[in-house]
Amino acid sequence: MNPDLANALGNVHGGEIMKLVDEAGGFAAMKHARNVAVTVAMDSMTFLSPVHVGALLTLNASVNWVGRTSMEVGVRVEAENVVTGQVTHTNSAYLVYVALDQYGQATPVPPLLVETDQERRRWEQAAARQAHRLQHAKNQEQHKGNAH
Repeated sequence: MNPDLANALGNVHGGEIMKLVDEAGGFAAMKHARNVAVTVAMDSMTFLSPVHVGALLTLNASVNWVGRTSMEVGVRVEAENVVTGQVTHTNSAYLVYVALDQYGQATPVPPLLVETDQERRRWEQAAARQAHRLQHAKNQEQHKGNAH
């Protein structure tokens, strides 16, 4: 991470890290869908520790769940001090992407092969988060309707 990305404290701006998380998640979603994928949602992101200028950032993205046209991707961010070798988990986030066809319309995505216990656990947790997101969106729509 270079100095031009730093804030006044010498740490990398959180928005820069969020951008990288979105890009990593988007590539994982596109690779799975074999189509363009756009961001629909990013769950809250808590910064566990700062990322300092000079750190090597590693982002690991994995598709955890797929619906008909949408996918949840989890992204884990780690910062490595390249001098000491110390690796720190700085933050994680879950993002939802929708695959688009050549006309910009939502298009079906392939099923996700869930084979290991860890993959099953990720799928179940992601499905619960997606159900929560959908319920929250439904509640927001009802609230908007009642406000008029």
